[in-house]
Amino acid sequence: MTHTAPRLREATVRDMDMLILLLSSHGLHTEDLSGKASSLFVLESDGAVIGSGGVEVFGNAGLLRSVAVMKSLLGEGHGGLICREIFERMRTRGVTELYLLTTTAPSFFEGLGFGRIDRSDAPAEIQNTTEFSGLCPQSAVCMRMRL
Repeated sequence: MTHTAPRLREATVRDMDMLILLLSSHGLHTEDLSGKASSLFVLESDGAVIGSGGVEVFGNAGLLRSVAVMKSLLGEGHGGLICREIFERMRTRGVTELYLLTTTAPSFFEGLGFGRIDRSDAPAEIQNTTEFSGLCPQSAVCMRMRL
């Protein structure tokens, strides 16, 4: 059986149910995803969604969120692939800094080039997002990476 190489594509409205299942399986928030299909991406292999990631863009800054891989495929490099592809797409859109909040994966993101920062050091637009202002707990690690 031949497998196609995973490829990242923009999510569509048809992907939303699968994305919500995937994100929920990792305990990630989905409450504010409605209507945000254009800022989300899916990693697809053999016609199936195997991972996801998204960015909310505010000028030259973005909030990376919703990075997840099917649990049966963890440790195979798909998370890094998702992030690197998103980083490249954001660079071409003029994004120069990415921010994120994480409660479970700071070392994963440090390995990709993110550094820990004070939550108060994120731009106001990022701090005003639903994820930042309400969904993620204050104990979440805030991180930044310059693209």
